[in-house]
Amino acid sequence: MKQAAPNPFYRKFIKAPVDILVAVIGLIVAFPFMLIVYVILYRSTGGDVFFTQTRIGKDEKEFKAYKFRTMNNKRGPDGQLLPDAERLTATGRFIRKTSLDELPQLFNVLLGDMSFVGPRPLLPEYLPYYDESQRRRHLVMPGITGLAQVNGRNLTTWEKRFEFDVQYVNSISLLLDLKILFMTVFKVVRSEGISAEGHATMPKFSEYIERKRAR
Repeated sequence: MKQAAPNPFYRKFIKAPVDILVAVIGLIVAFPFMLIVYVILYRSTGGDVFFTQTRIGKDEKEFKAYKFRTMNNKRGPDGQLLPDAERLTATGRFIRKTSLDELPQLFNVLLGDMSFVGPRPLLPEYLPYYDESQRRRHLVMPGITGLAQVNGRNLTTWEKRFEFDVQYVNSISLLLDLKILFMTVFKVVRSEGISAEGHATMPKFSEYIERKRAR
């Protein structure tokens, strides 16, 4: 039997319509800031402003996630991209610190790919590495922010991060969403949990699991 997340009435008839309405308002309010970021990145990157990447959403369906680009495409002698921490630009570091890089994801919310609150959408390559409990994170719409993001963000472990994701899925409600949004504002103002040591964000989950298996 296919699993389902609780509180379907809230998710379908309250959360989804409110997401669309707030995304429209958010895009109107954020437009001046997005324009400023666009101009700054255009001048610093030579026009390569947006970062588009395939992510996994609800029911493990793929979609294109949009962000402002904060890293360059520098490669090492072997032709491979340098580590994220080495490709993060000074401008990109500021934009990421203030979470301005997330603003284009308002379009993802408007398109119905994402919600304002939910588990962060991750890479397709991670799918084979989830256990059954962790896969529950895909029973709801992924979010711009989430329970894991206000409880350590990129400074916590992958296992703990997924525990928070599943906890959110099992407890989804209007009150919890409002609490997470309030805590997100606090975290953004304090610029907490942006990067794990030696990384622009945190190590890839697939690499993390492979290292554990190799021990």
